[in-house]
Amino acid sequence: MFVDTAKVSLKAGKGGDGAVSFRHEIYIPKGGPDGGDGGRGGSIIFRADRNTNTLVDFRFTPILTAENGKNGAGQRAAGRSGRDLVIDVPVGTIVKKNGEIIADLTEDGQEAVIARGGAGGFGNAHFKSSTRQTPVVAEVGEPGEEFEAELELKSMADVGLVGLPNAGKSTFLSVVSNAKPEIADYAFTTITPNLGVATIDGRDLLIADIPGLIEGASEGKGLGHAFLRHVDRTAVLLHLVDVYNDDAGEAYATIRRELEKYSDLATRPEVVALTKCEGVDPEIVEMQMATILAKNPEAQVLAISSSAHQGLDTLLRELKDKVENKKEIIKEVETKEELPTIKLNDDLLRDTWKVEKVDDKFVVTGEKIEKFARRTDLNNYASVNRLRDIMKKFGIRGELTSMGAQPDSVISIAGKEFTLVEDYD
Repeated sequence: MFVDTAKVSLKAGKGGDGAVSFRHEIYIPKGGPDGGDGGRGGSIIFRADRNTNTLVDFRFTPILTAENGKNGAGQRAAGRSGRDLVIDVPVGTIVKKNGEIIADLTEDGQEAVIARGGAGGFGNAHFKSSTRQTPVVAEVGEPGEEFEAELELKSMADVGLVGLPNAGKSTFLSVVSNAKPEIADYAFTTITPNLGVATIDGRDLLIADIPGLIEGASEGKGLGHAFLRHVDRTAVLLHLVDVYNDDAGEAYATIRRELEKYSDLATRPEVVALTKCEGVDPEIVEMQMATILAKNPEAQVLAISSSAHQGLDTLLRELKDKVENKKEIIKEVETKEELPTIKLNDDLLRDTWKVEKVDDKFVVTGEKIEKFARRTDLNNYASVNRLRDIMKKFGIRGELTSMGAQPDSVISIAGKEFTLVEDYD
């Protein structure tokens, strides 16, 4: 079963809570705080694996959960970090969150942290100072990231075979490589991508035989986007045209029109091959070539026969040269793009915050203050007061007061709600 799209719910591990503990030993009446920190929550990591070919496993395990971190304990014992959950996915997998790409796994062994585990909370030993000898403050662990990810598989290949159904793509692949695609004398025999490796002059070419196109495929007709998704990543296109078509030029033009409507496929390097030419009168072959050139005078057209092994080495050498040239161009472009960029100071960005009044609550947002809020134990008065002190240092309390907040006003930060001050009349 081949599956090239899937949705999966991800839940990274929660960080462990810090501990409130004091050292108690004989002859040491005031041992001081010794509460340990909580462990980090486990993250969810995707790893590209060349031996994995489908996303079907995600249909049966639609929820992935990493391990939570353990809580801290006395004697400064830190909690154990949660184990990361590492999932193998096919090379060429794209991971999206809310429609935005967050990972693109294009190389075997490449890893990406998709959902990050929450940080562990500090124990009270962390808060000891010269003026605070017996802190009763400890942080709770942060929740791990939780969201629904959209997965999409795009085949990674040097050469993508394009052409109308029954143009001879599967036969070509079975002859020049070790692939074993299904072959029959009817349209749409191939309904899932097949990959094969062809070797020419000591150079391996990864070739993808992808479901055939029909007119309107770029709008999703037929196998439409299922085809175009996979051909999108190939370096070079091999356009196969059946020499027995009534009009080879129109068959060629039909595919070109669909490619022009999707991404930048129309500008991809291309070689055109007339297939099934064994035993065909040379004049007919020349005539069919002429009809293709009439549609695109710059097209490079070769005549081949997969079953008779005619013209295959010449075709593979041409493909090899174009693949190598394409990769050299990509390398040059990437080198030019690696220019230094000036960025705003990250610490300044993290210190920004905003206060809005929503109904009868004051909602405070900002990366750094939200992080403190997530790690605040609302059941611990000292912990809540610490958050209030941090808000005062950030200038948030002054902003709240200027916006009309009263002592009993409800403040909401990262889902945590509390009043502006602890005690009020």
